[in-house]
Amino acid sequence: MIPIQSNIDGKELTVGELKKKLGPLGFNVNGQWEYDHAFIDYKLNDDHGDRQYVRIPFESTGGPLDDDGTFVQIGTPFLLDHQFQTDVDEEGNIGAVTGSFNQFKSPADKDAPFPEGLVDRGKTLINKAEQALGTL
Repeated sequence: MIPIQSNIDGKELTVGELKKKLGPLGFNVNGQWEYDHAFIDYKLNDDHGDRQYVRIPFESTGGPLDDDGTFVQIGTPFLLDHQFQTDVDEEGNIGAVTGSFNQFKSPADKDAPFPEGLVDRGKTLINKAEQALGTL
């Protein structure tokens, strides 16, 4: 993980504004959000189980994140390499009910080394996010 200092750190806006302003750049709200915090991601690369993201964290300042009117505060953006296991899960004997809801193995490495060749591209995307959010 590589934290990137940015003018968007600490900015407050609604969930709806965040999605509206960063969505056209290719950012999507991560599906692993919680009631009070989440991430909006841009997938830089997806190469055979190795995925690199520009990830912008945000947290609710009051209210649920599934409400576009809820105000959130943005945290420090970072670059993340997430290595997924692409082989068969040998311990996949969890039963039909659990398997219906949880079909994925744990990541091989949640914080793998970030490829040097993508760092500048990630910083450029954070700069575009700053422009879209009006913080430059």
